[in-house]
Amino acid sequence: MHRFRPLATTLPFLLAMLAGPATLSAQQPQMPPPPVSVLELRAQPLPVVNELPGRVSATRTAEVRPRVSGIVLERVFEQGSFVQEGSMLYRIDPSQYAVAMASAEATLARANANQLNARDQQSRAEALRERRVTSGVELENAVTNLAIADAEVAIAQAQLDQARLNLNYTEVTAPISGVIGRALVTEGALVSAQTDVLATIQQLDPIYVDFTQSSTEMFALRRARASGQLNMVSDDEAQVHLMFDDGSEYTHPGKLLFSEANVDSTTGQITLRAEFPNPDGDLLPGLYVRIRIEQAVRENALTIPQMAVQRDQSGQAYVYVMKSEDTVERRNVTLGRTTNNQWLVEDGLEPGERVVVAGAQKLYPDAKVVPEPVDAPAEATGAEDQGSPAPDADQETDQDEAAQPAE
Repeated sequence: MHRFRPLATTLPFLLAMLAGPATLSAQQPQMPPPPVSVLELRAQPLPVVNELPGRVSATRTAEVRPRVSGIVLERVFEQGSFVQEGSMLYRIDPSQYAVAMASAEATLARANANQLNARDQQSRAEALRERRVTSGVELENAVTNLAIADAEVAIAQAQLDQARLNLNYTEVTAPISGVIGRALVTEGALVSAQTDVLATIQQLDPIYVDFTQSSTEMFALRRARASGQLNMVSDDEAQVHLMFDDGSEYTHPGKLLFSEANVDSTTGQITLRAEFPNPDGDLLPGLYVRIRIEQAVRENALTIPQMAVQRDQSGQAYVYVMKSEDTVERRNVTLGRTTNNQWLVEDGLEPGERVVVAGAQKLYPDAKVVPEPVDAPAEATGAEDQGSPAPDADQETDQDEAAQPAE
């Protein structure tokens, strides 16, 4: 049988057990306020940059076509090389054109002889008419015959010029300077005038990049300019940079040439064209690239580092702002675009306020901290990237609930 202790014996024991935790808690020292990094916000101009898809195209493209028909005797260029305008590329068999030119020369010689005879006949008719030996009809016939002879000389001369051109066209030359592609015909091939393509020449320095922007973005920029939020950048002043697929940037900046005045009815896109120097031939026609273009400047913009922003379970973005007596308060913010690890603040903060940048993960409203001022990072002066949207709310963890002190 179990024997029960008297109440007088167990009561002190129970009281000691209940009072134990409180006594231990009272003996523990209070934790010091945590140190945090604090950034003072300053308004500054922020370029608005769009990142848009583009495609490289040659500034000039020419298809090499024969201007006369014949058999190709020789190809005199190296495929893939740079050719100068007017340099010979192909030689077509000139035999028949040389014969045609000789025939035209003979025809011209005969026409010149007929012209000389007609001129002599007219001179004799004029002399006889002055002595009233012949009638005026003979003089008129002589004048007509001379006019016919002059026309025949002109026709023969034109035929000779045409024959000379055809003979010259047997040497196919480069219509422009540029890089010539592969040869599309070989020696011995029969080519037809103005039909067959022998090769293609492209001018690659400088080079064009055609890129597109949605009409919605373009009109939004214009509305922001009309409301005074943005200052638009003119085409001459727009800074254009090219990015490759691997994220690297092309070394030479470009310039914006124009934007088309119409919207593509099927895609709702507006096409813009930029020109880039291409001295090393790194950009080739057909290459897909990304274009970063500065289209406006947002005056008095506020930016904060991405690490300062947290989100609650509803997806609301917030930061901790310093109050008096080294305490913090939670502040909901409305964020815009991001670039270089910086958020653009649309609403919720004012210039001069101090935002907790590092160490905010364990804070809660009215928590005491030890602020340590930091300078604005270099990225804060970067451009507002209109091409990178804000991430979804569920991509960031909710740290506010875990930061609350235990009750």
